[in-house]
Amino acid sequence: MNPNPIIGVVYHWLGGFASGSFYVPFKAVKKWSWEVYWLFGGIFSWIIAPWVLALIIVPHLVQVLASQPFGVLGWTFFWGMMWGFGGLTYGLTMRYLGLSLGTGIILGLTALFGTWIPPIFEGTIGAKLHTIPGQVILIGSIFALMGIALTASSGLSKEKEMSLEEKRKSIEEFNLKKGILVAIFSGVMSSCFAFGLASAAPISVTAQHYGSPLIWSGLPQIIVITAGGFVTNLVWCGYLLKKNGSFGEYFGRVKVLTREAAAAGSAAPALDPSDGPLLSKTADMTSEVRAPRMPLISNYLFSALAGTTWYFQFFFYTMGESQMGRYKFSSWTIHMASIIIFGSLWGIFLKEWRNTSGLSKFLLGMSLFTLIVSTLIVGYGNLLGVQIGGH
Repeated sequence: MNPNPIIGVVYHWLGGFASGSFYVPFKAVKKWSWEVYWLFGGIFSWIIAPWVLALIIVPHLVQVLASQPFGVLGWTFFWGMMWGFGGLTYGLTMRYLGLSLGTGIILGLTALFGTWIPPIFEGTIGAKLHTIPGQVILIGSIFALMGIALTASSGLSKEKEMSLEEKRKSIEEFNLKKGILVAIFSGVMSSCFAFGLASAAPISVTAQHYGSPLIWSGLPQIIVITAGGFVTNLVWCGYLLKKNGSFGEYFGRVKVLTREAAAAGSAAPALDPSDGPLLSKTADMTSEVRAPRMPLISNYLFSALAGTTWYFQFFFYTMGESQMGRYKFSSWTIHMASIIIFGSLWGIFLKEWRNTSGLSKFLLGMSLFTLIVSTLIVGYGNLLGVQIGGH
């Protein structure tokens, strides 16, 4: 079956919707520390969903992976670990900047590095840009970067207009300086997922050899990349669980200072009046108490929903990439633009823009328009590549 870039763009939009939406269920998680819900959701994102979907859809999945050279699996896993640092700090950026501004900065850098560095590294960038389809795709990428810049500008305009109290009401841990630094790091490291996909290309070829249709052949790639990301996140979240004593939150328990520690001059955190009796005393002068009002079942469900939703961005990404033809490297631009579009729409829905000026809203509207146009231009460039063979 011949590639169909029009359908590919639609798949990328679906992937962008999944990515732009995945953090929303986390907002329904109550009384869990960040590392608690992030790790539990990540188990679904990086392990359960990739394996379950691939086992159902891809024929002979285990054989496909087992037949790969160590170098292919090793480099793919490595890039997954590097990408894991970006995914890890993506969550921190949402905490400090909110969906609109945080998503704009991170994905702008990710789009730039993830789209163009792989073909530059492979030495194919010159040949691609000497064709009409490649030049059209370049124009679309420029529009995407313009749209991302407008998104960041609208976010900065919004933050300048809001009081600190308003910022913290919509984004409880708002911190502009810290958030931008984290966002830059996250954006650069997040682009490593694109490098992982490039390294994992032989896995897709093998999957087709074992009978997988082209449209599903990218699913085994995700398993290896996200496994690397899981290791990075597991190490960091495990450290935070130990440091903060937050592991007990998985069982509805919270850690507080003992009466002895409080009497010694330490300020004990306030507890819900309905919290249960003291359970155990530890060497660090803290105690575990029951927190009956901690909604454990809904916390687990919403975290699992967030993690599974996150995975579907790359489920649809690989489907979209399979339809883009010779210029599939441009899929990364469409994906990033789509994420920002839907992330910004969620920011509007969650009333992050409620008390902003007409200028901020105008900039946001222009950014959304420019990003949508960019995906259409890039899609058209890929369509030309299919129709005229890239010449």
